[in-house]
Amino acid sequence: MASNVRANMGILSKALTRLRPTGALYSLPNQSLPPPKHWVPSSSFSTAAAVASSQSLHDKEKGSKWSRWFLFLPGAITFGLGTWQIFRRQDKIEMLDYRQKRLQMEPLKLNDMPPSSEILDTLEFRRVVCKGVFDYERSIYIGPRSRSISGVTENGYYVITPLMPFPDNADSVQSPVLVNRGWVPRSWRDKSFEVSQDREKSSSTDVVPVQQNERSWWGMFQSKKQKAVEAQAPAITYVEVIGVVRGSEKPSVFVPPNDPNSGQWFYVDVPAIAVACGLPKDTLLIEDINENVNPSNPYPVPKDINALIRSSVMPQDHLNYTLTWYSLSAAVTFMAFKRLKPKNSRR
Repeated sequence: MASNVRANMGILSKALTRLRPTGALYSLPNQSLPPPKHWVPSSSFSTAAAVASSQSLHDKEKGSKWSRWFLFLPGAITFGLGTWQIFRRQDKIEMLDYRQKRLQMEPLKLNDMPPSSEILDTLEFRRVVCKGVFDYERSIYIGPRSRSISGVTENGYYVITPLMPFPDNADSVQSPVLVNRGWVPRSWRDKSFEVSQDREKSSSTDVVPVQQNERSWWGMFQSKKQKAVEAQAPAITYVEVIGVVRGSEKPSVFVPPNDPNSGQWFYVDVPAIAVACGLPKDTLLIEDINENVNPSNPYPVPKDINALIRSSVMPQDHLNYTLTWYSLSAAVTFMAFKRLKPKNSRR
């Protein structure tokens, strides 16, 4: 019995020894399996992760550098605006000096030259003397324009009236000229509109049909009426205007456009005003600066000659703007440096 067991154990041991090289049914404990066909070592994974991490850090550093430059952008812009105000101030000083020198020149007689816009560049801000007759019925009102008197602000208008040539007079202007006669209160404009409307109504009711046998009587009546009107009509006043040649205004974006059809004029547009008055487009505009105002008839109030030298933005204003922009530039640049300082300390 024991011999049979030993024989069976020997046979089993031999069978296992034969099957060991194939590795199909049994393998030694310390023998490792071959690696898979697409197997990647763990060291390669760690290398790729390190490369991706370094690339990410590089992109972050590059983005942080651009963000630093953007922090200094507001300071650069405000610094440029302050520098621009310096150049604007110098241009304004030269412009005001140019106006002042031209206003100090001797007045020109406008009747010696044809008043047209072709010579506007050579005449603008020059004092001129012209004579003629005002055509009050074709006056244009520009406004509303405010005027401060003793701290009290009153709204009104600038009135522009054509100055027409005086017949058979060598001192008169050769062609019509637009004259800005000065500032008038609102009541002055309203009254002139009422007079013009009454004149239009009366002219429309003058023509009435008459019978053939009444024409002679009607003609006699009309002739008497015309003589009476001529006797009551005031004589034509020959005036002398001392003014300064000016051009059109440049309205801001907040000023509405002119409406010539309704008689609404918000800014001075010389060619358009000339056409509305039935005059050529190249008609000159003169601002009256005569200081001899009649106390009994103070309106219109002519412009002060010193007002022509002033500007809406004076050189001192440009200097204030320069200091303001430079102060803002210094403030935002300091804030940018302070924002970057903690990051530098951590590194």
